[in-house]
Amino acid sequence: MKIQPDEISSILREKIKGLKLEIDIAETGKVVQVGDGIARIYGLNNVMAGEMIKFPGDVTGMALNLEEDNVGCIIFGESEKIKEGDIAKRTKKILQVPIGKALLGRVVNALGDPLDGKGEIKAEDFKPVERKALGVVERQPVKEPLQTGLKAIDSMIPIGRGQRELIIGDRQTGKTAIAIDTILNQKDTDMVCIYVAIGQKKSSVAKIVNVLEEKGAMAYTIVVVASAAESASLQYLAPYSGCTIGEYFRDKGEHALIIYDDLSKHAVSYRELSLLLRRPPGREAYPGDVFYLHSRLLERASKLNDELGGGSLTALPIIETQADDLTAYIPTNVISITDGQIFLNSRLFYSGFRPAINAGLSVSRVGGNAQLKSMKSVTGQLRVALAQYSELEAFAKFGSDLDKTTQDQLKRGRRLVEILKQSQYSPLSVAKQTFIIFMANEGFLDDIEIENVKKMEEELFSTLDSEYKDFMKSMIKDKLNDEIKDAMRKICKKVLKKF
Repeated sequence: MKIQPDEISSILREKIKGLKLEIDIAETGKVVQVGDGIARIYGLNNVMAGEMIKFPGDVTGMALNLEEDNVGCIIFGESEKIKEGDIAKRTKKILQVPIGKALLGRVVNALGDPLDGKGEIKAEDFKPVERKALGVVERQPVKEPLQTGLKAIDSMIPIGRGQRELIIGDRQTGKTAIAIDTILNQKDTDMVCIYVAIGQKKSSVAKIVNVLEEKGAMAYTIVVVASAAESASLQYLAPYSGCTIGEYFRDKGEHALIIYDDLSKHAVSYRELSLLLRRPPGREAYPGDVFYLHSRLLERASKLNDELGGGSLTALPIIETQADDLTAYIPTNVISITDGQIFLNSRLFYSGFRPAINAGLSVSRVGGNAQLKSMKSVTGQLRVALAQYSELEAFAKFGSDLDKTTQDQLKRGRRLVEILKQSQYSPLSVAKQTFIIFMANEGFLDDIEIENVKKMEEELFSTLDSEYKDFMKSMIKDKLNDEIKDAMRKICKKVLKKF
C-alpha cells in the first residue's frame, strides 16, 4: 500500500499541532537587561526573595525585586561577563556563606571566599546570610562585661556581652581606633572577633590586618572585606555575612564581638542598589526600608539564655557623622536601634584629648549591669566630676577671681581629663584602670604638675606589675571594701614618694 505525499504532510501537521515547545520559565529565565551590577530577568516564576541565581561564567547573583513581569537581581562579581539573552538559573538556595572555626585568622570577602592567599577555607557548614533575630524568650539580660581596655569607656560607658553599642563621630576622629583597641584587648579571653570593613580603601584594611597580625590578634579574629573598589552589592552583603559567621560562635555557647565599619557606607550602597532597581526614593534619596536594613542586622546581636548555651554576640556598629550632626537621618536611625552610643567629638580630638569621647553625649543603656563592682565603686563620681569641670572651665575663662573650692574642682577636673587620655594600641587591664581612677578621685594627683601626670601613671603601673600582681587579681573580684581601699592608699603614697 502506497502512502501519498499529501497524507504525510497532514500527519506531520497533526503531530506538530500537538507538540508544545516551552522552556521551563519557572526554573530558568532570560537576561533582558544588565548593567551597573543589576540584571533584570524574564522568567524565574518560582524564584524566592534572596535566592542565589547562577549566571554563565560562574557569576552569582541574588534576587531582590520580584515584579510581575521580571525579576530584579543584584550581581556579585563582574557584571561584564553577563550579556542580554543569557540564561539565568535558580539554585533553590537562599544566599549562604561558609561558617566554622576554619575562618579564624583569615581575610575573606562578603561571600566567604579567601582574599589572603592562604589557600582554601574548609568550612564546617553553610548558613543563610539573612536570619530572623531570636525573640525575647531565647535571650537573657546583658550581665557580663566586655572590656575594651580604654579607661574612658570601661569607666563611664561600659559595654556588656550581647549589647549593641554605637561608635559615632566625624571622619578621622578615632572611631576605628576604638574598635581595634577593643579587639586587641580580647587577647587571652574567650572572645572571637569579627571585623567587617565596608567601603574602605584596601590599603586601610591592609594596615589594620597588619596591626592585628603584629599584636597576635589575628589568631582569634576574622576580617570580612567589601572594599570601596568592589560593587555596591558586595558592600550591601558584607555585614550580614559577618553576622552569620558570628552567630555560629554564639549558638555554640561561645562569645563573639562584631564590628561594622561602617554602616553609613552600608546605607549608601543599599541606596545605590535600590535606586538602580527603581525602588521609590524617600528622605535623602534613601529607600523607605533603610531603617529595617540596619534593625534586622543589629537585632541579631544578643545574649542567649542558659538553655541555649549562654553564648553572646556583641555588636559595635560605626556611623560617620558630618560636622558632628547627630540629628541626620542614618545617625538617628542607628541611635534608636542600639543600646547606647560612644560619641567622638572632633573638637576634643584636635585639642589632644584622645580617645575623643564626649562624656556628656555618650551613654550605655545596659552596660552598667555588666560593669565590675570594683570598677563601679570608683566611677560613681567620675562622670559628674567631668561634667562639673567642663562647666567650670567655661566659666573660669570669664571670671578671674575664683574661690578656693572652685579652684580645687578645676584642679581635680584637669587631672581627671589627663588620666582619661590613652594612646592607641595600648589597652589596660581593669585593675590598672580602677587604680588610676581611684588615685585621681582620692586627690593623690592634685599636687602633681599636669605634665607629670603621665609619668606618674607609668610609675604606678610598673610598680603594680613588679610588686603587686596578686593584689591586683584579688582587688577586682568584688566591691572595694575599706580594707582594700586602705591598701590602695598605701600603694599610692609609696608611688608618690618617688615624685
